[in-house]
Amino acid sequence: MKKVIIAFDGKHFSQGALNIAEYLNEQEPILLTGIFLSAVDYRDVIGVGAVGLGGPVFMPVLDKEDETIVKESIEHFEEVCKHKGFEYRVHKDNELFALEELVNETRFADLLIISGENFYVNVGEKQPNDYMQRVLHKSECPVIVVPENYELPNNIILTYDGSEDAVYAIKQFTYVLPELCSLETTLFFASHKEDDLPECDRMSELAARHFNNLTLQRMDIIKPGKLFNEWIAEKRGAMVVTGSFARSGLSESIRKSFIYETIADHKVPVFVAHK
Repeated sequence: MKKVIIAFDGKHFSQGALNIAEYLNEQEPILLTGIFLSAVDYRDVIGVGAVGLGGPVFMPVLDKEDETIVKESIEHFEEVCKHKGFEYRVHKDNELFALEELVNETRFADLLIISGENFYVNVGEKQPNDYMQRVLHKSECPVIVVPENYELPNNIILTYDGSEDAVYAIKQFTYVLPELCSLETTLFFASHKEDDLPECDRMSELAARHFNNLTLQRMDIIKPGKLFNEWIAEKRGAMVVTGSFARSGLSESIRKSFIYETIADHKVPVFVAHK
């Protein structure tokens, strides 16, 4: 049984995140831990300065209205878990270093789930906002970022750019979610160079040992001018697996904003893992 944590900020309960947790529990029972973080709203709060996660973070103390919202979110979470038969826990943190506490929680979990649309959306509506980026950079377990409206996964897209990070992410997916490895899977090769990617044969050999229904896709056989995220939008029910959030070695036309755009498009869940 895996321990999966699902994070909600005080004002934004994510049904999309809860839906993917329910889906994973159906594949194999999990322990689902709900993490309820402080609410942040710069319109109403001056804030308290703190330094954490590599830079300044401003986290206000919850007011009574925020406390009520968090309490309602916890009650809803517990009701759903009981109804669905989850084994679950609730962790609530209203202190100043909420994001640091979430990162600490990831050290003791197999997987983190967050909303790709609602995670601290009042800090920045364009996702991934600063808070989401901090969590993705610092998380000590893989993260699934999910839209609020999407099809549950029925196929997997493994992205490989020849980097160690890409191989690591694919291996982490097989270790953490082996029950999904029987789904239709595409190993997506992409590079900004014309020559072959490093170790393509070995990557294919490894992936084929874990994914029973594997096909290969190279960037240069996608229709001319079609970006990755336009192509992925046609792969209904996909989950994208990608490496380090810090950088991407994908083709020059998409490398600068590959993960950002995939998350911001709010079309598919994205599994992110890094060392």
